[in-house]
Order: sequence, then C-alpha cells, then structure tokens
Amino acid sequence: MMTTPQKTRKDTQAYVLTKSDIDNTPEAKHVHQFNEQAIRHTVSLSDIVGLTKVGLHLVRVEAGDETTTHHYHEESDEFIYMLSGELSLCYGDERYQLSAGDFVGFPAHGAPHSMRNDSDADATYLMGGNRPPIDITLYPDIKRKMYNIHDKKEYVDFEDLGEVCNGRK
Repeated sequence: MMTTPQKTRKDTQAYVLTKSDIDNTPEAKHVHQFNEQAIRHTVSLSDIVGLTKVGLHLVRVEAGDETTTHHYHEESDEFIYMLSGELSLCYGDERYQLSAGDFVGFPAHGAPHSMRNDSDADATYLMGGNRPPIDITLYPDIKRKMYNIHDKKEYVDFEDLGEVCNGRK
C-alpha cells in the first residue's frame, strides 16, 4: 500500500509583523555613499520577513536631511508613500511638496529624483521597489554610474567610461 506524504505546515509567524514588532525594531542609520547630507533612518520590513524580490522600508528623515543623491535606476521601479511630515521632491526638472497621503512612483529609466526635508519636523514614508539581480543607478548631477550586480556594488565616473567596440581595438 502506497502512502501519500503529508504536507507540512509552513511557519507563517515569521512573515507577520505586528505594529508592536515594527515599533520595537531599531532603525538602521543609512548615510548615502555619495552624499553625507543624505541620512535615512530605516526599518527594512521586507528584509525582516525574508523577502528577496521586493524591498519595502519604513523610512524616517530628520529635519534638514536629504534622502539620497539625485538619481534614477535602469532596472528598478521605486515608489514612496508619505506617512507623516513633509518632503521637497525634485523629480526631473520639477519640484513638488509632499505630505501625508501622497504617493510617488519612480519607474525604471524615468527622470532623476531626490528628496529633502526642509521642514522642522521628521518625515516618514514607505519606500519600496523591485530588486533586480542586476541594476545600474545613474547620478547625473555628480556624473557617476553605480553597478549593482548580485548585491555587489561598484561605480565609475562618466569621464572614466570607455566604449567596447565589439572586440576590435
């Protein structure tokens, strides 16, 4: 007689974060690798529960701080959803004032973007996006490209880029 193996129940508790869990998770302070004024205090929700294809982060930006260096991604879509406070968004050639309830999408190959907290209070938002195994981030203001290949990051300044000519010298 053949027996059918019983399906084991997967532990789902590791994938559930309560508000209390999140509130009691210490923030990680991230200073941008190319901009010491860009300081984010982050709880990486997706990392806590083991998600690898998408990133979702609860971010707090203190008054006067920036969020990043003006940039865009070649492969990664990003978004933010404002929870509290205010941020000034520079998106392409436009400027926007963001506050609680506002949502912004940053598609791959889109316009460069960055934010700054010009208010006198903290701002918080959810930041998310996909995590492609290979991505290129362009920083037009500082003329730099960063390559993220399977979680290894390297950069090159535009002036040092060389063209590959199909194997010919």
